[in-house]
Amino acid sequence: MAILLQAKDRLLSRLKSLTKIQLKQRFNHTLEPQMCREMCSDSFNQEVDVSNWKTVDSRNLGITRAMIPQPSWVVLKILKSQGFQAYLVGGCVRDLLLRRVPKDFDVITTANLKQIRRQFHRSEIIGRRFPICRVHIKGSVIEVSSFETVAKHGEGKEMVLLSQIPYGCDEIDLVRWRNSIHRDFTINSLFFDPFLNKIYDYANGISDLRCLKLRTLIPAYLSFTEDCARILRGLRIAARLGLSFCKDIDTAMHSLSSSIERLDKSRIMMELNYMLSYGAAESSICLLRRYNLLKILLPFHAAYLDQQAGKITAENPMMLMRLFFNLDKLVSCDRPADYTLWVGLLSFHQALVSDPQDAFVVWVFASVLYHGKWKEGVKFARDRAKEPVKFVPEISGFSEIESDEQLAVKVTELALSVQDCVNDLTKVFVSKKIERNVQQIFDVLVNSIESYNSGKRSHIIDYDMLGKGNLVETRFVLGKIILKTISGGLVAGEEEIDEEEMPEVLDKDSVENYLAKKNRKRGLQPSSAELKLKTAKKCKWTEKFSSINHELSMNKEDVVPKEEVEEIHKAVKNCQLPDKELKVRTTEKHKWIENSCHFDQELSINEELVQKEGSQQLGEETQKAAKTCQSPEEEIKVNPEKILEKKDRHSLSTEGTNKKRDKQKRADNKKKNGLLLSSLFKEK
Repeated sequence: MAILLQAKDRLLSRLKSLTKIQLKQRFNHTLEPQMCREMCSDSFNQEVDVSNWKTVDSRNLGITRAMIPQPSWVVLKILKSQGFQAYLVGGCVRDLLLRRVPKDFDVITTANLKQIRRQFHRSEIIGRRFPICRVHIKGSVIEVSSFETVAKHGEGKEMVLLSQIPYGCDEIDLVRWRNSIHRDFTINSLFFDPFLNKIYDYANGISDLRCLKLRTLIPAYLSFTEDCARILRGLRIAARLGLSFCKDIDTAMHSLSSSIERLDKSRIMMELNYMLSYGAAESSICLLRRYNLLKILLPFHAAYLDQQAGKITAENPMMLMRLFFNLDKLVSCDRPADYTLWVGLLSFHQALVSDPQDAFVVWVFASVLYHGKWKEGVKFARDRAKEPVKFVPEISGFSEIESDEQLAVKVTELALSVQDCVNDLTKVFVSKKIERNVQQIFDVLVNSIESYNSGKRSHIIDYDMLGKGNLVETRFVLGKIILKTISGGLVAGEEEIDEEEMPEVLDKDSVENYLAKKNRKRGLQPSSAELKLKTAKKCKWTEKFSSINHELSMNKEDVVPKEEVEEIHKAVKNCQLPDKELKVRTTEKHKWIENSCHFDQELSINEELVQKEGSQQLGEETQKAAKTCQSPEEEIKVNPEKILEKKDRHSLSTEGTNKKRDKQKRADNKKKNGLLLSSLFKEK
């Protein structure tokens, strides 16, 4: 009897559970589509207007295939060579349009994931909800997705989108459009075909970029309900690019901020790392606080900011924000830091708020991390730590400790406190592995601090090692940030870095040249300064001729009249010799010019002979030489013997003149006329 009762209870429980599942499914299939339709804007209640789809020449927007890194370009070419369509998509196209360095270059193709994996030796498929293929090539990792990848979306959204499929459009356009409507924001729905130099825009993404507006492709509430990580992603993009939110996104973020608690620790860690390691940490913290997300992710620091909000003055700034401000000055998208750096900063600040320290102890703590040696760090702190540090409640006061032994004990206690605060962050998003990696940064200040020697010889940041989480480099940068925060100025070695990164004189031309060098490294277009330099080189020969003509026009005793100079210019401009024959003929011209110049200068002794015969003879000879240049087939034939006979004949007729009186005049004429003619033929 007891067995029958138990079986009956089990059957009833199963029926109840099945009833709940059926009701839930029915509710989702009936009410949710209705709610989605109500939330949709008017644009989603009408058919998609294909005429609004835009195809733009990327070169008109300043984007060329030269901006694509070699690993991404190789992946694109391999897929294209196998008959697949391949595009750059998402944030990289957005950043290129904004003249920013993309964090990464994502590829999308018409091949499926298995076909992608067969094209590359080192590749693997990862992800469950949004699977992609990671391709390892030339030391980089390229994420390649497929148009065939279909995410698991809600039924309501599918019904809305199915009613919007346009008719009469090209098949590949339809494929790209269907992929674009599944993306998070309009500015991330752009496709770039580097083979055709075309950018495909199906959601007015380019227009939103021009307005610096962040907008979702579907109603924001529905988009964030599907994937609450889009909230963090939207904040990160807005913080980095300085975008503003539309009213729809602003309302949805306030309403759904608590939904990010459902995310895995690894996903939260990834999004926070993108926010804080790529040069937008300060603005990201401000946005997280505005939308009540900081209380969920970093409750201790959120409470600190709320407490200090009404106490901020120029004399009493918030130390946490100054730390992240100085972090942003050192890192960027093309030189990011590892997560250990910003986790270490958060732990350091939390330790100071929990147990305020003497300013001199903080100076030594940061200086030892920066210099990599105990003695050098203490000496630097004693030399520089003269002014009081104005951070409340982090700094308790200032008292220079004379004993190095007592100082070592204080610094060790602070390092232990920082390591304990790292443990507190594991309750929210930091894993045990990350916890241990961050704690290793401060182990050197706990174990044998007085014998610590990092071995780093330069004050220049090695961004490659910093991005990989190298402990020595992370300690160095962490100490640098703390020193800049508490000192408010330069630290040792800062001058070297500034001279290497920026020009000494910050005028317009020097800054343009500096930016041009950075753009060449990043593959961007040349600056206006580079274009001006190229134009100046092309016009250099014209300026040289104009200056020569100006000097000759000021001299009334020119041997060659102005009319003949103009005739020579015209003759030379009409001369179109082949490149191979130009060098040979130019040499012969120079010999003839030297003889002619010497001949003219001898004639200058006798004024009547120069005026009546010299100028006429020179004009005839130069015109003959110019005429011989008009045909590329005919070679210039110069007879030096005739020139020597003429020179001898006129030199005999002038032997009785006073050479000393005209020596200076001959030298001046020789210099000017020789410069004119030789430069003329040489530059041409």
